[in-house]
Amino acid sequence: MEHMNDGWFIQKSPLWPGQAMSHQMEEVLFNKKSQFQGVMVFKSKTYGNVLVLDGVIQCTERDEFAYQEMIANLPLCSHPCPKKVLIIGGGDGGVLREVVKNPLVESVVLCEIDEDVINASKKFLPGMAKGFFSPKLTLHVGDGFEFMKQNQDAFDIIITDSSDPVGPAESLFKESYYQLMKAALRNRGILCSQGECQWLHLELIKEMRTFCKTLFPVVDYAYTTIPTYPSGQIGFMLCSKNPETNFKEPVKALSKEETENMNLKYYNPEIHKASFVLLEFARKALSEA
Repeated sequence: MEHMNDGWFIQKSPLWPGQAMSHQMEEVLFNKKSQFQGVMVFKSKTYGNVLVLDGVIQCTERDEFAYQEMIANLPLCSHPCPKKVLIIGGGDGGVLREVVKNPLVESVVLCEIDEDVINASKKFLPGMAKGFFSPKLTLHVGDGFEFMKQNQDAFDIIITDSSDPVGPAESLFKESYYQLMKAALRNRGILCSQGECQWLHLELIKEMRTFCKTLFPVVDYAYTTIPTYPSGQIGFMLCSKNPETNFKEPVKALSKEETENMNLKYYNPEIHKASFVLLEFARKALSEA
């Protein structure tokens, strides 16, 4: 309740010092301390229902598609045949919803450590959580590290939909985690992970890019714009075991008809290419990494 004041939810964190974001609240729908983190859902005045973990907004009904569509389709459309997909995190179901839309995807494993996030999303974020009802899905409630140790050389795509690098998600930004993902990927596999914000976390992004380049022949960084994330932006670290991968040019460019049939609101082939055009200060910094 420390994040609520006079009918407003106020998001503050050392990860974005000196700034905060506020949303006018209409009602708290769910509030529980799970085994791993604080889980809350509130109804906002202008962004619909909002999922909050440990005081940090994870998604809102109004703008979630800007993140979900990009973190899913950037890797999916960069792989010639993404049959088997693993999602680490993503307990709200949004990334899963986008992945199962792809007709080439035959099976998806979603590995989420906190079942309370899944249950809250099914009840209060049904537009996102509908992915949980796909016949392509195998749901694994448990630790993603342990799951990948037991499933090596198994997936064409691994997507890490994590919260920020504090608390239970901190380890997902370390080199050891990327080594695990590399081992769990098939020979020409691709990974895509939440990669933080150019405005706020450039040193972390540089560090991640540096160690990724020691593990993978192809590494790139893209971003999306989304109003309810700090500074209105979030990035993605993409790595491929296939030295011929060119993330900036989708292998599978969706047609206008396909984007309409998939009900895409943000992603298209032009946005795919443009998402790799970085702000100049970030381009310079990352070109040195």
